[in-house]
Formats: sequence, structure tokens, C-alpha cells
Amino acid sequence: MLLMYVLGGYLFILNAYTFMLMGVDKRRAARRESRRRVPEKHFFTAAFIGGAAGVWAGMKWWRHKTQHRAFSVGIPYLLAIHLIALIVLGWLLAKNAAG
Repeated sequence: MLLMYVLGGYLFILNAYTFMLMGVDKRRAARRESRRRVPEKHFFTAAFIGGAAGVWAGMKWWRHKTQHRAFSVGIPYLLAIHLIALIVLGWLLAKNAAG
């Protein structure tokens, strides 16, 4: 049970961070601060380690990077993989706790 709380906290913090990071990058893009922009690999790294939902929500909320094919396809793909992994993990933990 502790594992679920730790994982939930980790995912909440990471996704909140990636959501806000998408907003920061959008603001910098609007101001034409090209040298201070967030690198795309930073978004993908954060999305890969669990922040895909935050990046996706930030894309939709701020309408940022929605025209980039790597983002419009890659981020939902990572999000789907994360959701499947969470469902399987929850099922395994529930099965272990019951048996």
C-alpha cells in the first residue's frame, strides 16, 4: 500500500512539474526568448519517466507544441503506455494483496 502512495505522489509531482514547464516554455516562445527555451528532449525525458500526462495536459491547455508531430503522436503514445502499466501494476498489487 505504501508503494501506491509513493508512486502516486511521484506521478503527481512530476506531472505538475511537466504541466508548468510546458506553460513556461509557451510564455518564453511568445516573448521570443529563444536561447532560454526548454529543450524538447527535456519534455520527452520527463514524459518518459512518468510525466506524459502533464506534458499532454500542458499541450492542450496552453496550445503549445500541438503542431509538432513528435509531440502530437509521441506524448499520447507514452501516456497510453503509462496508463497500461499502471493498470497492470494495480491489478498485480490487488491480486497479491487478496491472495
